[in-house]
Amino acid sequence: MTVSTGVFADLVGQDQAVAVLSRAAAAAGEAVGGGRGAGMTHAWLFTGPPGAGREDAARAFAAALLCPDGGCGHCDQCHQVLIGSHPDLESVRPAGLSYSVKQTRELILRAAGAPTQGRWRVILFDDADRATESAANALLKAIEEPPPRTVWLLCAPAPDDMMITIRSRCRLVTLTTPGTEAVAHVLATRDSVPWETARFAARAAQGHISRARALALDENVRRRREAVLGIPRSLTGVGECVSAAERLVKTAEEEAAAATATLNEAETTDLRRLYGEGSTGKGLNRGLVRGGAGALKELEDRQKSRATRIKRDSLDAALLELVSFYRDVLAMQFGAAVELANDDIRFDLDRTARESTPEETLRRIDAIMRCRERLEAAVNPQIAIEAMMLSLRAA
Repeated sequence: MTVSTGVFADLVGQDQAVAVLSRAAAAAGEAVGGGRGAGMTHAWLFTGPPGAGREDAARAFAAALLCPDGGCGHCDQCHQVLIGSHPDLESVRPAGLSYSVKQTRELILRAAGAPTQGRWRVILFDDADRATESAANALLKAIEEPPPRTVWLLCAPAPDDMMITIRSRCRLVTLTTPGTEAVAHVLATRDSVPWETARFAARAAQGHISRARALALDENVRRRREAVLGIPRSLTGVGECVSAAERLVKTAEEEAAAATATLNEAETTDLRRLYGEGSTGKGLNRGLVRGGAGALKELEDRQKSRATRIKRDSLDAALLELVSFYRDVLAMQFGAAVELANDDIRFDLDRTARESTPEETLRRIDAIMRCRERLEAAVNPQIAIEAMMLSLRAA
């Protein structure tokens, strides 16, 4: 494994992508004095599985574009990009279920501004696949006719998640899932995690670096994982299936509430203050607050959408844990010589493998994947999870 340096040092196991981005950043530096340059592309699409580091790669590339030394990792420019405070970097991450055409048009207007520090204006759009169809069409026009110094960096799980007209105008950077040893090495060296714990977390996270870091450093995350992996052995009856579904949904709701409560309060307070709540002067307070009623309603809708997204993401993470359980069971049933993600519960895996057939295991995996699709299609979570639990028991 090649060791990357500078802003690309954190891109674990992504040597090919780092080579492409480093060359592009060098070409961009040469182009600054005389036009865009043949080696520089105005739109990039970063794709890869969850945890591969799409946003990290895009941000590192943004730093390399804005750094006078091509991404040294030490200068003020690099530091500002990496912490998200650089004036020439616009970083976007949809908080809710989707990204509207109104938000996209506002983003395009901001993207049209000239760089303030003389190099590039970079727009980093994480989860760009959440753009609505009308928003994607607006984004397409901006990518087709960009200002001379604007670079778009779009992130999505796979190329097919973007409109074909958008992805055909972007240079593709494909990231891969890093191996267990590479992730464990990062945890051990950069987070001072004991080696055995680092290997456990890297293996359990299946290459998802941020998930591995959470497993290694947060006892609550490890307890939630244990609770999810204990579900298959608990489904002994219909009542147990319903109870397991209730626990899973309740945990997701609690996580969403905890993640949004403080942020919602701060956003609402700031908006009310912006529209004059608490101001003095005859008629001033009431008039401005009334004028901001529409903005307040729009904020509340965005906050509800964000909470729903967090809840869905939490449920999806739990469902992927269940998939990993049955994937390990299937590997044991076929005697496949592969690393088990959940080797720490080998006894449960072995017992489930002996008490079921490969066909039943595949049906259980299919049931989980159907549940994921239903949740994404806005089916009531309790109903979708209950149906899945009953299928896991009956398969």
